[in-house]
Amino acid sequence: MYIGLQIPSFKVPGGTTAIRPKLKEIVTTAEGAGFHSLWVMDHYYQIKGLFGESYTDPMLEAYTTLGYFAGLTEKARLGVLVTGVIYRHPAVLMKMVNTLDILSGGRAYFGIGAAWYEDEAKGNGIPYPSTSERFEKLEDSLKLAKALWNSDETSFAGKHFSAPAITNNPRPLSSPHPRIMIGGTGPNKTLRMVAQYADACNIGDWVGKENMQNALDSLKRHCETLGRDYDSIEKTSLCTVNLSAKDKVSSVMSRIKELSAMGFTHVIFNMPDVYSITPLKTFAKEIIPSVAGF
Repeated sequence: MYIGLQIPSFKVPGGTTAIRPKLKEIVTTAEGAGFHSLWVMDHYYQIKGLFGESYTDPMLEAYTTLGYFAGLTEKARLGVLVTGVIYRHPAVLMKMVNTLDILSGGRAYFGIGAAWYEDEAKGNGIPYPSTSERFEKLEDSLKLAKALWNSDETSFAGKHFSAPAITNNPRPLSSPHPRIMIGGTGPNKTLRMVAQYADACNIGDWVGKENMQNALDSLKRHCETLGRDYDSIEKTSLCTVNLSAKDKVSSVMSRIKELSAMGFTHVIFNMPDVYSITPLKTFAKEIIPSVAGF
């Protein structure tokens, strides 16, 4: 079982000037602790209510932040959980993912989803199309990624955008390409696209055990229909743990064991108390070594 860390909040003690050094402490401590991956969200507003925060609380742009992480680390994989398809032109997004992969030495995930935060988009003046159109844009982006990573130059035409002469120079270092992760549990569109295009899926544990299992079952059915090996898809889950409050090492271990039994192999945690650094040390000493064999 791999353990990852998501950092969804930048409301650090000390204000804006403290963000950079605190993130450096977190990511270097996490890598030294044995965390397999480091993640940030793709938002411009903070999620209302997350850890008690307001939408006006601090938020950093995802790919710029991961570029900083790439320069601080050598082993941990890096990704956006997950990129909102509406925020960047797909051709520009692919250049950003390639750049992250190259400058991290081949450690990038390409996490992507259909986006959901309507207030954020409208507040920033970003068009927020219908659900069906957002999923069409998602599939366009996935098709572009596959076409681009299969060659040095390609011409692409999708339902909502085209790239007549997009180049792939320099090529990413990951072989055969950065791992494509799709976030979400939609049984008809999202999980079908996972089976068709992705190397990994992400299912949040807040949907509940039954819904998580239903999502895995839907993914398996799509794999059977498309002739895809279900076991070749990395199953990841996003969870929240607060070792300074209600959670204990034993409860975290039980949760990881349960997820492993369901077929998950990579659990990503966010932690309201991560800025204290203490939970990272607890994971390093008591959790990560114990779950390595799950």
